[in-house]
Amino acid sequence: MNWADIIGADFVVPAPQLPELTAKLSEALRSPDPVERDEHAYSILATWIQRGLLDEDRLLALGDQMARRFTDEPIQARTFAALILASIVSAGTFRAAWFDAFAAWYPTERDTRGHDPDLGWLHAVAHGADLLGAMGGHRRVDAGRALGLSVDRMIAPTTHVWRDQEDDRLAVAQARILTREDLTAATSIGWLAPVDRFLDQGEPGPVPPAASNTMRTLRMLYLLTDRGVRGADGRPRELAHADQVRERLTELLARFTPWAW
Repeated sequence: MNWADIIGADFVVPAPQLPELTAKLSEALRSPDPVERDEHAYSILATWIQRGLLDEDRLLALGDQMARRFTDEPIQARTFAALILASIVSAGTFRAAWFDAFAAWYPTERDTRGHDPDLGWLHAVAHGADLLGAMGGHRRVDAGRALGLSVDRMIAPTTHVWRDQEDDRLAVAQARILTREDLTAATSIGWLAPVDRFLDQGEPGPVPPAASNTMRTLRMLYLLTDRGVRGADGRPRELAHADQVRERLTELLARFTPWAW
């Protein structure tokens, strides 16, 4: 079956074909062809998941497969695994082992390019952020651990400055986790302590890429403490301890730009 035909038919296929096509689409997520992978395989699978066309057993099996992909060799296999897992978790299906697999991969991924001329969108940081936001809002995920994982990603040593709104996507994930009603004020700001230690190690000279990535992520998060962040229902939600988080961010951003105020 032609993938474009499925999309043209409003993503509808006969139910008996779903298992076979799901397997083929899953494999296509590893393709180096950005049209096959992104425009076709991802679009179709994400739509089927959102519409509830895949039953719980099939979602669990697909999620297990995506979690294993975090150790795949092709970069696109790893990053699109995160994106499909985000769809599965957002649809209400979750395994704790998926978070463990994600946590082992996300802060250690070295290829953080947004776009490649041949492979198309890769977006490890952004796709991982989408998954982090979905998982970090789940009651079975420790919010402090999820927030700490976002810090590990920000301050990870790198030679690459994020350029395709990866910082914005990561800040949105952080903000969504910070809307959790079970968060204490201490947890809402305690996760930022590693940024202080990161800054203590700074030296005179050009701003390192990791410092730039961190600074710009925290600037967006500051804005979201004021405006709120869009939830899964499309409505803006306030952060649980917005005032305390905003004050803590002010302290950190002042350290990045001591000459500003």
